[in-house]
Amino acid sequence: MTKFLFMLTHHDVTVANAIEVFEGIKNTGLECVGFKDIGLEEDELLKLIDLMKKERMKIFMEVVSYSREEHLKAAGRASQLGVDYLIGGMPPYTKLMLEFLKKEGAKTKYFPYAGKIREHPCILDGTIEEIIQEAKEAEALGVDGINLLAYRYVGDIQQLLTKFRDAISVPVIIAGSIDSFERIGEVVSLKYWGFTIGGAVFEKKFVPKGSIREQLISVLKALE
Repeated sequence: MTKFLFMLTHHDVTVANAIEVFEGIKNTGLECVGFKDIGLEEDELLKLIDLMKKERMKIFMEVVSYSREEHLKAAGRASQLGVDYLIGGMPPYTKLMLEFLKKEGAKTKYFPYAGKIREHPCILDGTIEEIIQEAKEAEALGVDGINLLAYRYVGDIQQLLTKFRDAISVPVIIAGSIDSFERIGEVVSLKYWGFTIGGAVFEKKFVPKGSIREQLISVLKALE
């Protein structure tokens, strides 16, 4: 079954009231929850992680930074915090991140981006062939999966989704701009491993005028 990862994020930044939001949605049946590597002060982040672990949720941390130093910092924090999955991170640093996590003895699984990532919020550029080739190179390095910004692609999204699914064998998370039941259905029908939703929940795209809790429940019901 395709996994739904709720990201406590908006515009590629962890929301300031992430703890309050989490407290309101922790008993909805949600199993996977995440945050970005930017947006929360240290004490707030530690409180949030502690709450997630008490609820026995799978924890995802997404890297949306661009520099080498920020990547290493994010990998160190993922290892220190004991998150289950580190996702995102720019392709030039995939080998570096894997080596760092291995050296740290981290049990954290790594799903880097594939393709040319630019701007903030991030968008995906490059040809479909280039994106697939980059993902295959990451596979060869031993990544646990790929984080694909399919709905932020500047080209033919449907063609990317179909060709990528057929070409890549490791688990793939479809991340970014999933803001409709139609897109959820598309990802599920293609049998992708998982997908993230963050901003669309906070913008109430699924249940107009509904609460954040109601947004999540509607997405979870759509997966039943």
